[in-house]
Amino acid sequence: TSRTSTPLINIILLFSSVAAFQKLWLNVLCQVYIPFFRPFYIEPTNIVNVNDVIQRVSDHASAMNKRIHYYSRLTAPADKALIAPDHVVPAPEECYVYSPLGSAYKLQSYTEGYGKNTSLVTIFMIWNTMMGTSILSIPWGIKQAGFTTGMCVIMLMGILTLYCCYRVVKSRAMILDTTTWEYPDVCRYYFGSFGQWSSLLFSLVSLIGAMIVYWVLMSNFLFNTGRFIFNFIHHINDTDAVLSTNDSNPVICPSAGSGGSPENGSMIFYANDTELQQFETWWNKSKTVPFYLIGLLLPLLNFKSPSFFSKFNILGTVSVLYLIFLVTYKAIHLGFHLEFHWFMQTEYFVPEIRFQFPQLTGVLTLAFFIHNCIITLLKNNKNQENNVRDLSIAYMLVTLTYLYIGVLVFASFPSPPLTKDCIEQNFLDNFPSSDILSFIARIFLLFQMMTVYPLLGYLARVQLLGHVFGDIYPSIFHVLILNLIIVGAGVIMACFYPNIGGIIRYSGAACGLAFVFIYPSLIYIISLHQEDRLTWPKLIFHIFIIILGLANLIVQFFM
Repeated sequence: TSRTSTPLINIILLFSSVAAFQKLWLNVLCQVYIPFFRPFYIEPTNIVNVNDVIQRVSDHASAMNKRIHYYSRLTAPADKALIAPDHVVPAPEECYVYSPLGSAYKLQSYTEGYGKNTSLVTIFMIWNTMMGTSILSIPWGIKQAGFTTGMCVIMLMGILTLYCCYRVVKSRAMILDTTTWEYPDVCRYYFGSFGQWSSLLFSLVSLIGAMIVYWVLMSNFLFNTGRFIFNFIHHINDTDAVLSTNDSNPVICPSAGSGGSPENGSMIFYANDTELQQFETWWNKSKTVPFYLIGLLLPLLNFKSPSFFSKFNILGTVSVLYLIFLVTYKAIHLGFHLEFHWFMQTEYFVPEIRFQFPQLTGVLTLAFFIHNCIITLLKNNKNQENNVRDLSIAYMLVTLTYLYIGVLVFASFPSPPLTKDCIEQNFLDNFPSSDILSFIARIFLLFQMMTVYPLLGYLARVQLLGHVFGDIYPSIFHVLILNLIIVGAGVIMACFYPNIGGIIRYSGAACGLAFVFIYPSLIYIISLHQEDRLTWPKLIFHIFIIILGLANLIVQFFM
């Protein structure tokens, strides 16, 4: 079976550096990999190598592939009685690996533990995969928890999710010959079909949740981009419309005077300015802009293969680096504004300990979510004995990145004259649309998300339609109905609940319940019990982790 081992990480490097997409694409890849894996045969129209040369497959190879798949389904995954012997499996140069992005690539010589990636590359890939849209809500989460409590929660959640991820990495050690297995295979081994379908459900939750967040953010960025252009042409200063600071680096409070709800797109209102009134009527963040995106993105979702959009994947890494630069620049010019009040809220500052801290834990569950694809990422590590060390370093860097963004935005937020409660769920909303650096960030993130969104839609199609109909493109009607449902969900949320922090924490707590808290702990408990090594302290500790996951989900609906 070594000839059918798949260097998935090489494909990931070819297709995906977009942070938000990469995290979810890898999660889905682990789900769809087994049902769509072909040892060496792919339809000729989908087979390419790195030079896009069309390859052809013989009828003999096609027939052999079907026989191997048929026999492999007659026994349990752990039973090797009907595994195809080496002499019937083609040589590596004749093997192909299927990618959910619609192509197949020639399989290079590969066995686990002999990958080409150094520890440094592996650490960076894990860091880059976890960096997603959650980073925009970290400052808001710290505000909800309190400054001191927020920093502690980030570090504790980093440690807890790291331990659960470590348990995922070690989950295959109790099963013989799991070289080609991914984490869903381990779940299926221990929980049967329930593990397979439940993992599909929770992966869809995280995937569709991310697409909804993307639609809300794209509506936000498109609205602010249009407003910047209009204000620039007509020489309008939009900082006069909301509570803001009066300096060269203005910071605004869009929710001031609206009960804490994000402002839906009002500008300065001039009763006699007909042109401005018309602009406000046709360019509204919650009433019109979300619908404009439909005409642009819905046709792109119906493409059979979205491989064109993967060419822009480098934008993910660049966007994170630019956000770090933006936050650093603003903090230098704004300075730090901190006061410490442990339990009492003052006019401008929030207490250090707030009971809304579970809102931050929900956001962080998704921010640290990589558990469903960590086995895939580590397979190509050159030194397998360094997997745990590299994973720990990567988690430490991710934790430090979240702390850096969150602490700098919170500490530099100008209080007074503004209160810390003005920090928005998307911290870019605290900068006016006329701010040049923020405008660059928004236009850049808008373009990135518009290229990633069709990829996410494709993955949802692969995951759902592939499992239900056995075909990722059964008909244009099926695909269109699915895309209308997904787009409709995004439009509804952008119009009536444009709170990315809330959406992230709900979807994060839901998908994290299974992949972060329950599955790793239960698998470890079962494996120890089978080996008669289960002790009461270990049992109690891992049951406590499961209880934390359940509490993390339940409490989100009461905050």
